[in-house]
Amino acid sequence: MTPPSSTPRNPSEPLWRRRMRTTFTAFPSWSPQRPGRLFFVSDRTGSTQGWTADLPNGEPVQLTSQPVGVDSLVVLPDGSGVAWWTDDNGSEHGSWAVTDAVTKVTTALAPDLAAGWSQGMAMAGSTIAIALTDDYGYHIHVGRRGEKLRQVFRSQRPAGIGRVWEQTAGGLSAGGDLLCFWHCEHSDVLHVALRVVATDPDAQPSVVGELFDDGLTLAVADWSPLPGDSRIAVVHERDGLERPALWNPATGARRDYPLDLPGPVWVAGWWPDGTALLLVHSHFGRSQLYRLDLATGHATLVHDPKGWISAAAVRPDGQIWLREETAVRTPAVRTIDGTSVLGASDEPALPGRPHESWIFDGPAGPTHLLLTRPDGAPPYPAVLLVHGGPEWAYPDDLDVWEQALADHGYAVVKVNYRGSTGGTVAFRTALHGGNIGFPEVEDVLAGLDHLVDASVVNPERVAVEGWSWGGYVALLAAGLAPSRFAAVVAGIPVCDLVMAHADCSPPQQAYDLAIMGGSPDELADVYAQRSPINYVDQVSAPVLIIAGEHDSACPVRQVLHYVEALRSRSADVELDIYPAGHHTNSVDAKLRTAELTLGFLARHV
Repeated sequence: MTPPSSTPRNPSEPLWRRRMRTTFTAFPSWSPQRPGRLFFVSDRTGSTQGWTADLPNGEPVQLTSQPVGVDSLVVLPDGSGVAWWTDDNGSEHGSWAVTDAVTKVTTALAPDLAAGWSQGMAMAGSTIAIALTDDYGYHIHVGRRGEKLRQVFRSQRPAGIGRVWEQTAGGLSAGGDLLCFWHCEHSDVLHVALRVVATDPDAQPSVVGELFDDGLTLAVADWSPLPGDSRIAVVHERDGLERPALWNPATGARRDYPLDLPGPVWVAGWWPDGTALLLVHSHFGRSQLYRLDLATGHATLVHDPKGWISAAAVRPDGQIWLREETAVRTPAVRTIDGTSVLGASDEPALPGRPHESWIFDGPAGPTHLLLTRPDGAPPYPAVLLVHGGPEWAYPDDLDVWEQALADHGYAVVKVNYRGSTGGTVAFRTALHGGNIGFPEVEDVLAGLDHLVDASVVNPERVAVEGWSWGGYVALLAAGLAPSRFAAVVAGIPVCDLVMAHADCSPPQQAYDLAIMGGSPDELADVYAQRSPINYVDQVSAPVLIIAGEHDSACPVRQVLHYVEALRSRSADVELDIYPAGHHTNSVDAKLRTAELTLGFLARHV
């Protein structure tokens, strides 16, 4: 089936603009009761919206028209429609809506609940569970769809359904009779515990089981697909790498599955008969699929695409679907035998230049980076791209912005610094306890030095660019190592840790407290030491800052404060504020930002 395709590319447009007009189509979801109807997000109409299509050849139909776009969908248990988070200005403060796949009518999913920030949602059978936070705390509600939900949990400490930052996984058991949620009664959002409660609306809420790995964290994967089966797959950190485990809260039984693999492993789903798990193993920007037999504990490689797998699942008939790509291979949803399901659109992504995978000796040991070379001979002018998160990592994917930079003659360097995923738990958690900012800058500069020493990069013509946490690192690097950069681009950055904490949403404040180890009042010196605003006097390179007007993660007031500090020192700084939140889902807005950035780099690098 062909996914939605965007407005046809104009062959007279520059190559980079044609790249960035490529339609994005995410991995689809479906109900086991109606697997032939697929739901997915795509930006065919200019921003990411919810779509549906029926197999094998149904035409895609747009379901949502959200002003700031829709990031993800939760399929209704009977496949009749989808639920999605509605937020009109990008602040992330909103509520859940549901849209019928046939009539396209949208209604409130839980009209009795006040608006807040989402902490996850799940549906199974006639049961729904919704977790929210507001200025008064965190609360979880359960009940039958169409009826008033009852509160089953409330706390001043963070809690939610699914994973902490991926809120559409796990939650309710296949029959809807059990709810698993994470909470922080023992620690914080970086070290959560799991609790399972019974959801019977005619009885008082009762705790069925608790799971907590002291000093570590746990993540919900998913319940067994079999009704009445109380086994749940989770991911733990006990082995120093993320590994799968099976937990039965009804009996208290837990089985960890050690695996002889070099990278972390996540659970993508269950086989329909409940006998095995589909695992995704990631290492140095590439991934593989394994089948874990739950009885024997044996993991068998079932697919290695020699690329990046952004999502995968087992269909009700046992067939495996995955969304995979590389820098030179168009993203597509396929079966493991190569049959396209949601393949390339009418105008597929233009192939990019390949990544080179490098391992260098960083300050904390072997560190990974990806390099994309432009045409011509080295040494090249370069752009250091710093990823956000920080718990994320650059993969071998087809990044149209990276390719656009290479089209303009820049080498693109992506360092997976300390704090990134894809390696050991110790590497990923190296920033915990307030040790933020400095390690990332050290690692990014060490990667740059490695490529300068190899005569790949011209050290006089280097820019650093990052978004979100990457924007924070870029500004910190501009102050800590001003002589290294000819230009600095910071998108939706944290410029002042104290002011950002005061203005951001409750979930973001909880993350600040966890990673820093306390509040600005308790750790004033640490917050000051790691804030870009305190190094503003050292910034010498021209700076471009791009921010969202309604951003609740990296609020705009502290951005304006930083820009004014630069301007008061007669620094070369440009500011652009777009009318959305932490990110924009508008294709036109992304093109405008790209053009602004390319012009800035051309003038200074």
